[in-house]
Amino acid sequence: MKKFNLYLGLLVLLLFSADLFAQEKSILAQLEEVAIIDQKVMMPMRDGVRLATDIYRPKTDQPVPIVFSRTPYQFNSYRDGELVTRTMQTALEYVKRGYAYVVQNERGRFFSEGEWEILGAPLTDGYDAYEWMSNQSWSNGKIGAIGCSSTAEWQMAVASLDHPANTALVAQGYGAGVGRIGNYYEQGNWYRGGAGQMLFTAWLYGVQHDPMAPKLPEGISQEDLQRIQRFYDMGPRYPRVDWSQGLSHLPVQDIIKNVNGPKGIYEEMITRKPNDPKWFEGGLFHDDMDFEKPAFWFVSWYDVASSPNLAMYNHIQKNAKTEVGKNNQFLIIGPTLHCAFLRATENTVVGERSMGDARLPDPEITYAWFDYWLKGEDNGILESMPKVTYFTMGKNEWQTSDTWPPKEAQMTTYFLDSKGKANSRLGDGVLSTKRPGRDNPDTFQYDPMDPVTSYGGNVCCTGNAVQGGSFDQQEMELREDILVYTSEPLAEGIEVSGFIEAKLYLSTDVKDTDLTIKIIDVYPDGRAYNLDETIQRVRYREGYEKEVFMESGKVYEVNMTPMSTSNYFEKGHRIRIEVSSSNFPRFDRNMNTGGNNYDESEGIVATNKIHHSSRYPSSIQLPIVKR
Repeated sequence: MKKFNLYLGLLVLLLFSADLFAQEKSILAQLEEVAIIDQKVMMPMRDGVRLATDIYRPKTDQPVPIVFSRTPYQFNSYRDGELVTRTMQTALEYVKRGYAYVVQNERGRFFSEGEWEILGAPLTDGYDAYEWMSNQSWSNGKIGAIGCSSTAEWQMAVASLDHPANTALVAQGYGAGVGRIGNYYEQGNWYRGGAGQMLFTAWLYGVQHDPMAPKLPEGISQEDLQRIQRFYDMGPRYPRVDWSQGLSHLPVQDIIKNVNGPKGIYEEMITRKPNDPKWFEGGLFHDDMDFEKPAFWFVSWYDVASSPNLAMYNHIQKNAKTEVGKNNQFLIIGPTLHCAFLRATENTVVGERSMGDARLPDPEITYAWFDYWLKGEDNGILESMPKVTYFTMGKNEWQTSDTWPPKEAQMTTYFLDSKGKANSRLGDGVLSTKRPGRDNPDTFQYDPMDPVTSYGGNVCCTGNAVQGGSFDQQEMELREDILVYTSEPLAEGIEVSGFIEAKLYLSTDVKDTDLTIKIIDVYPDGRAYNLDETIQRVRYREGYEKEVFMESGKVYEVNMTPMSTSNYFEKGHRIRIEVSSSNFPRFDRNMNTGGNNYDESEGIVATNKIHHSSRYPSSIQLPIVKR
């Protein structure tokens, strides 16, 4: 009987494997029926470097529009000798709709020639790609770009070059392409408030190519590339790293070296300051660039760059010089993690908090967008689609607005107050619309060797170090180095939708330290779900062009980098903020010395005080929607 069950199991496994193989073959067979497949086309750039490009276009004599995806990631059709159909599936969807689908690797990635630099690919590569595609006999001269994360980051800066074929964009989770926008000096998510975001440390370990790795000879033919892609995919497989431990290594500049990772751009980039000229030489979009292209923007509440992404949307609407640019910016904000828009379900749980049915109102809206701009179809999308569609957590429903924030949002100030002991949620910190009187500062010790641990949050790409999303913070709030300020239970529910601004008054006994803040929705049973968080490296409180250190005991005003959310605080819920000096390993630790941080292995303990009084009104401003 055991043998029979074993044979039966093997038979089922074989049938299942055969079925999977048939499905893969089926996708390829379907694609071959309707598409001309031209893989590993080596598209020339102006300096002679060639970029590996796969082209899938309909079998027709008529010119067609192009949907273009440019990426640093692997899209090869084979991995370890096995057929991989993910890219083919996407290509099939577009080809069946009458588009050519073109996917290309950035220079220096996989089969593309040249040297790669994350956030630094020449803008001319994007322009040259548009020029080459628009001049093909099968192109109708209209190209739409699509992608998420690093596959979207290049779109904005290249759009500033205004190539005539660059017709429309769909940019999703695009924060890695935002350099400087107003108050945000993110430099592609490398910083927040001047503090380093550690996502790129973990990400670059698995992405950057070691300069000592084997390379293909220059000038290799398309025929040879098509042949060797079946068994040589140029994708190194690095050993897994436990980043929950790996990111703790000091100094920060040696983290990848410490885990025997690849050499690459990381060691140079970690030394850059927020206003380093090199950030302005590559592929990042900065707010002194023009942007006049119709764009459809997708943002997630629990992504690493929701606030600067929203600031980017507003910046373009305000500063575009043409009516086409001003009037054709559309935005969807979902409650999901990074690039997880299409993974939402009828019961979407992000971290521990249920968002209900968070599926996009129209998951195929991007097809209609491209149909209008690239094919000229009069489908009414511009008239029927709201400028802003956003998900309000707590209420767990989609809402619409003509602007972001909604025009009904009114900034309401809540002040921090206590009797001098706001340490932990067991302390006496309160959040109130009443301005405090006498100063009773709250004091806490910040030890870089024992930082506050990141728990949930608006994160991306840190491996197993931080799990993104909304988690109950009650246990974390028992730490003495977290100041907790909580409102009274709400007499009626309120919607907070928009940018959240905070001003804190700090004194300390060190030259430099960080301030962190987190906004929380507290349920009647005590559950405390995080909404957003931010940080400010205090040496940059007067701007990112200079470092201004502190004098011991002197009180300084610190304006935090704005947060953002849309959350409905139900009746009986309470609004809470946490204040501390670390949120690690989402952000790197300030060693409190006034030094570089990235090359330091020893820090000093800071005694930090948050002041709140009529003279030092530490406060938070909430955009409360009045309907």
